[in-house]
Amino acid sequence: MSYPWTLDPDRCFSPLLSQSSLARSLYEEVKDLPLICPHGHVPPSLLSNPNASLGSPAELFVIPDHYIFRMLYSQGIKLESLGVPSQDGTNVETNGRKIWQLFAENFYLFRATPTGLWIKDELINVFGISEKLTGESAQRIYDQLESKLAQPEYSPRALFKRFNIEVLSTTDAAHDTLSEHASMRKEGMTSVRPTFRPDAVVNLDAPKWRKNIDTLADVSRLEIRDYKSFIGALEQRRSFFKELGATATDHAALAADTQTLSNTEAESMFSRALAGNANASDAPRFTAHMLSEMARMSTEDGLVMQLHVGSRRNHNAKVFKTFGLDKGADIPVATEWTRALEPLLNHYGNDDRFKLILFTLDETTYSRELAPLAGHYPALRLGPPWWFFDSVKGMERYFDAVVETAGIYNLAGFNDDTRAFASIPSRHDVWRRVSCNWLAAETLKGFIDEEDASEMAYDLAYGLAKKAYNL
Repeated sequence: MSYPWTLDPDRCFSPLLSQSSLARSLYEEVKDLPLICPHGHVPPSLLSNPNASLGSPAELFVIPDHYIFRMLYSQGIKLESLGVPSQDGTNVETNGRKIWQLFAENFYLFRATPTGLWIKDELINVFGISEKLTGESAQRIYDQLESKLAQPEYSPRALFKRFNIEVLSTTDAAHDTLSEHASMRKEGMTSVRPTFRPDAVVNLDAPKWRKNIDTLADVSRLEIRDYKSFIGALEQRRSFFKELGATATDHAALAADTQTLSNTEAESMFSRALAGNANASDAPRFTAHMLSEMARMSTEDGLVMQLHVGSRRNHNAKVFKTFGLDKGADIPVATEWTRALEPLLNHYGNDDRFKLILFTLDETTYSRELAPLAGHYPALRLGPPWWFFDSVKGMERYFDAVVETAGIYNLAGFNDDTRAFASIPSRHDVWRRVSCNWLAAETLKGFIDEEDASEMAYDLAYGLAKKAYNL
């Protein structure tokens, strides 16, 4: 039996009529608000070049999206057959139609997942596809997508305007020249902003760390010969990022440790790393120290600090060797926050010049540690459910776990944190639907009234993110 391919207008809402009715009413008030996208991984080149395109359907939906290919890989489908570029010379499929066919034949794997919901929303609402994606329909849908992607109204800049994006922040290495951002600023395109991401130069075990230090020296025009000059180069780059519109930094770490080093210890570790003699314990200790240093810099230059913790990167050694970073093999680990953040928060957590937004892959810490911390320290805000928990159920668990202790005004609203440009409105729509449904339930329980729920829906959709990121 063939069913029409449509989106349920009440998706993500409760099956209870009283709750869904109120959720729908709240959602109608916020669904068309501009999108605030303060953290994500859209490449700036996609928007800096007026003639850029989103590529083929395979290049848009499959090849760059680790949410897609990690699920397919889990079912024994080779990354080579999905066109994922290799770094060791392994041959990969280059025929976009074959890649799309394989994806379509296995699209059923995404049933009941957020990825399935996003893609269905994209295909229907962004590209006007009315036929269910299957192996049988794959080539017809490919033809429709290919035709639309060639049209001017489906260029990245045209979609940026259509999506009603008010601000979009990219994520950029500390040693990036930001040439694309500079060209956009010259055009007056100030709605796209960089974000300072120093992991590749502050994590001593980062791939190509020594080469990255040399590049940092080049772009900062400062000779990096010791720890002091390294700090000077980072401060110079932060200032440059601010000149091009940055309002935030971003940091990823396996653990939340922030224990500081003495100047002598920091100098010794950095000197060993420059000479290629760092020992096994240097990298985590230096990263912890540098997180506190970045907090210190934020009190001075006002950049909001984001910290993403708890991902064991590149868990699959074979995939990492063949395909490199960010290939779907990053796995959550248990995280401790209370003791780990204590050094940083004792220095800067009470400073009204400082703002720190926390993201975790360990849901067990929401109610036990993160909500109590954010409910006390003026500097702290909680980021939205991240990565594996950017889902309907993940968002519901998040609200239930943190709001009773931290309220919603110690939250940072929503960010899509995506490389998949065309999925941005779909991801925001899920957040807005889930938050309105959650608020409807709290209203019906008598915890808040409808006026409060309306104001809270607006803030969760729009206001909190603007305020958290100083936009």
